[in-house]
Amino acid sequence: MSDRAETRGTAEGAPDVGELTPPDRTLMGPGPSDVHPRVLRAMSTPLVGHLDPAFVEMMDEVQELLRYTFRTDNRWTIPVSGTGSAAMEAAIGNLVEPGDTMLVPTNGYFGGRMASMARRAGGEVVEVDAPWGEPLEPADVAAAFDEHQPDVFGFVHAETSTGVLQPAVPELTSIAHDHDAYVIADTVTSLGGVELRVDEWDVDVAYSGPQKCLSCPPGASPLTLNDRAMDKVLDRETDARSWYLDLSLLEGYWGDERSYHHTAPITNVYALREALRLVAEEGIEERWARHRAVAGDLKAGLQELGLEMNAPDDYWLPSLNAVRVPDGVDDAAVIDHLIAEYDLEIAGGLGDLAGDIWRIGCMGHSARPKNVEYLLAALADALAEQGAV
Repeated sequence: MSDRAETRGTAEGAPDVGELTPPDRTLMGPGPSDVHPRVLRAMSTPLVGHLDPAFVEMMDEVQELLRYTFRTDNRWTIPVSGTGSAAMEAAIGNLVEPGDTMLVPTNGYFGGRMASMARRAGGEVVEVDAPWGEPLEPADVAAAFDEHQPDVFGFVHAETSTGVLQPAVPELTSIAHDHDAYVIADTVTSLGGVELRVDEWDVDVAYSGPQKCLSCPPGASPLTLNDRAMDKVLDRETDARSWYLDLSLLEGYWGDERSYHHTAPITNVYALREALRLVAEEGIEERWARHRAVAGDLKAGLQELGLEMNAPDDYWLPSLNAVRVPDGVDDAAVIDHLIAEYDLEIAGGLGDLAGDIWRIGCMGHSARPKNVEYLLAALADALAEQGAV
């Protein structure tokens, strides 16, 4: 055996970093969720080039599976190379041109992110108001349209920061289209987990992330645009400010030409393909029903512990359960206890709800009865530690 083979330690002067051994957590926070073993196996398969004929075929398959999951026939349906925020910026940064006005909601953290991205795209931002923890009211949206006449309307279908599911989506899109505006829907915490029908609900653009209800590592994020929205993108008078996320360039790679634009995250596309295969095997409507049933058991168990949901039943979000922190309980101490004693992740509140709620995910592969039972037992213990049960 050679000296080189015998000594596999760190080279002199190099950082001494050991083998990768991440903890084995149960992920019940706002994302990522537990990744299905089949998705992990897909990520360990051999790499091919991003223009390899075999990969081009996979690209076609991913697009078709995304159309099924979004419930759309949109030709322009792709995974954006990046996290969900990249898909969000691709949607807003391409559809909003300098001088356009975008109407955004104030009822959660991610409406604020929409506003920030619209301003960076050169747009003017106006708001439709609703308190954190409540959905948008169609009458308020209509009034905002009458006052501001926006070119683009963005809303969050499933607000991760508050645990609120936006009802009456077709009413909102109808109002926008009556004013000849385009609709962008944030479906990061709804795609693959709760009912979403892009075509039937007349949504022009929808974006999502793979790490929530699809139970896939972040890195290739779903985006879909209808022809009307893509026509606006292709007819822009000025280039989108991001070259990397310019959909007029990306359509050359994901469209018929398959021409080089950037090196796609090949392993992440493998992962997304397998995650979407799991959606297709289960059936999208059956998947929605599973999330609702398992999250319903979680909600009932939380209420048996004396805990109160942040969102009323009318707009409760099954995939992300926002739970009020009881008086006298240290929310961060509970989160820390679950990690330290149970390798179990939940999260605290964001923005206006920081310190007031826990955010408990019930998404994708994490939406299983055994995970719910484990979480309820662990949470009961954590509350008992503070004398709250």
